[in-house]
Amino acid sequence: MSARDNILAKLRRAAAAPMKEPETAAYYQEMTPQWESEAGRLKHWAKAMRAVKTEIHWVRADNWVQTLVKVAQEKGLRNILLPLQTEHGRMAAAAAEAAGIGIKAFEKPIEDWKDEFFADIDAGFTDVRCGIAHTGTLVLWPSESQPRSQSLVPPVHICLFDAAKMYNDFYSAMQGENMAAGMPTNVVLVSGPSKTADIQLTLAYGAHGPRDMVVLAVLPDHIDEADLAD
Repeated sequence: MSARDNILAKLRRAAAAPMKEPETAAYYQEMTPQWESEAGRLKHWAKAMRAVKTEIHWVRADNWVQTLVKVAQEKGLRNILLPLQTEHGRMAAAAAEAAGIGIKAFEKPIEDWKDEFFADIDAGFTDVRCGIAHTGTLVLWPSESQPRSQSLVPPVHICLFDAAKMYNDFYSAMQGENMAAGMPTNVVLVSGPSKTADIQLTLAYGAHGPRDMVVLAVLPDHIDEADLAD
């Protein structure tokens, strides 16, 4: 009897059968906590992200640019790479420029400024598609105006997140954002700054990506920031 025949014979004797695939929605509902309030869900998300050194600032739609400038000044950022084709990118550029912070943008092919990009850019700024509460995650949706490298290469990643676009779990985010229709080449799920423990099992941040991640989380009007305090 060949090795193949031997394996198949063992499977037949064991009456092996494929496992039943679980109902996806029901599975995620069972595995995901159900929060009593929107504020409670936001608190869980923030706690999970802060546990891996993510910096979160609760902001409003009318003051996030001021917080962006304050963060940049506190971190001593000389410049920020911005998506100037987007409304948020232009708002950030106007505020940063008024504060004397340099503005950079993808205005030419990466091959023409790769050395500057990797060596001289202090921070990258992006929008966020949505959030996932259970795992403390943000979903980035790279595009021509906001390429994937904008969040992965600079040592500081600053992102603007509409906290109203929060889902309980990844499955709900996929359904709610209709990800099956027209996904980009890469969807980036991020929970904090870059980290690795490859060397002597010592956890280090920023070894191969951003060492700092800053989230400007824009709260809906009906959420009181005081309700999000630990």
